[in-house]
Amino acid sequence: MMLSEFSPTLPPATVQEIRDSFAFFDGWEDKYRFLIDLGKSLPELPEEFRTETNLVRGCQSQVWLISHCDAQTGCLQFALDSDAHIVRGLAAIVLAAYQNRTPGEIITVDIEELFAELDLLSHLSATRGNGLRAMVSRVIAFARNYAAT
Repeated sequence: MMLSEFSPTLPPATVQEIRDSFAFFDGWEDKYRFLIDLGKSLPELPEEFRTETNLVRGCQSQVWLISHCDAQTGCLQFALDSDAHIVRGLAAIVLAAYQNRTPGEIITVDIEELFAELDLLSHLSATRGNGLRAMVSRVIAFARNYAAT
């Protein structure tokens, strides 16, 4: 299967829906459950894409990321997967922020503002926070690469 033939992962929720859900829940236990549920709703990446090349370095868990630029729209499309439920939920947030945007839009998204609004990083272990930032860095690297071509 070629990457261009693979359907990008549709985020299970929009950024606004994620914001609203986080605002609705009182405690972090409920927010963690929500993240896990988000992760469970992501489709699994087919085995042929779970390669060393697609592995995101810097993550505690195994995380795979692939990208494709839609030739008609110029928008980047991503598929993310992980072997850990909570990380899949974090991947869903990354997808909600970046999926189907142009490279220029991706580069200018202030995802740290979203993380701060959700109070996300203060409730993750340092290694999970680093892994989340590694996913974001990889998405931005893809965007810069596509923008340069």
